[in-house]
Amino acid sequence: MLKNSIIELFERDLTRLKDEINLYTAESKLWITEKEINNSAGNLVLHLLGNLNHFIGSTLGNSGYVRQREKEFSNKDIPRQEMLEEIDQTIVTIKNTVGKMDVEDFNNDYPLEVFKNKGKMKTEFFLVHLTGHLNYHLGQINYHRRLIG
Repeated sequence: MLKNSIIELFERDLTRLKDEINLYTAESKLWITEKEINNSAGNLVLHLLGNLNHFIGSTLGNSGYVRQREKEFSNKDIPRQEMLEEIDQTIVTIKNTVGKMDVEDFNNDYPLEVFKNKGKMKTEFFLVHLTGHLNYHLGQINYHRRLIG
C-alpha cells in the first residue's frame, strides 16, 4: 500500500539526512557558504524540517506546528545534536500522521494550494512530491559536505 511505502521512504531518507549531518568533520562546516553556494547544509536541514512539519505534520496531522520559513534560511549555528533530535521527531510525526491515513485520505485533494497555476492536487501526489523534494536537498547536502571537505 502507498501508505507503507511513503512512511518507509521518509524514514529511510531522513535517516540518510542524519547520516550526512554526522559525516561533517566539524559542526561549523554545516553552516559554510562559499562562492555560488547560497544555502548551507544546516539551512537546508532546517528547510526540510520546516517543510515536512508544515505540509505533513500541521496540514495533514493538525500538529500545531507553525512554520517560519524565513528562519529556515536565516538561522545559523543550530547545534548538530538539536537538528538530529528534530529529524527524529519529524520521523515520528510523519509515521503518526501518514500511519493514520486511509485510502480515501490519499485520494482527497490536498488541503492547501501549494503550487501557483497548478490548482488542486491529490494528497498522494503531494506526498510523493515531498519525498522527491527531500531527496533533492539531500543530494545538495551530500555535495556540499564533499565540497567543503
